[in-house]
Order: sequence, then structure tokens, then C-alpha cells
Amino acid sequence: MDTMSEPHTHATHPEIVKRLKRAEGHLRSVIAMIEGGKPCLDIAQQLSAVEKAIVNAKRILIQDHLDHCLEETVGALPRDKRQSIDEFKTITKYL
Repeated sequence: MDTMSEPHTHATHPEIVKRLKRAEGHLRSVIAMIEGGKPCLDIAQQLSAVEKAIVNAKRILIQDHLDHCLEETVGALPRDKRQSIDEFKTITKYL
């Protein structure tokens, strides 16, 4: 499968785009704050918010990929065979 040319969308993608656009707006504000000579503490707070928004978008994307793409590839497994996959899904929440 050529993953670079085939469209690949999930129900969560619009929410991810919304989060990233919000982060983009905040990042523009941070740039303006730096250019405007605002206090470093204020800038750091806003950068932290941008970083969290991007990390959350990444987490949603990875979780969605695991929930859908991995399930499609592996298929339905009996409960006793799913433990490793379920643990993998759980551990990715800490990314």
C-alpha cells in the first residue's frame, strides 16, 4: 500500500485540524508577543499552551490510527490474543 498517495481520513481528522488551527493562531500571537517585547513569562505561558495543543492533536491522531488502522490490519482477535495490542494502545497515551 502506498501510504503517501492514497487518501486516508478518519472521523477525528476535522477535530485534529481544528486543534492545529487553534494552535497556529496561538503561535502567531506568541510571535507577535516576542516581536512586541512582551514579558518572557507571558510568552512562555502561551508557548506552553501551543505545545499542549499540538501534543494533544498528535495523541488523538495516534490513538485514532491504532483504533482503526491497526484493527483493520490485524482483524478481530479473541480476547486472549488481544492483550499485547490493548497494552500497546494504552501505552501510547503517554506519548
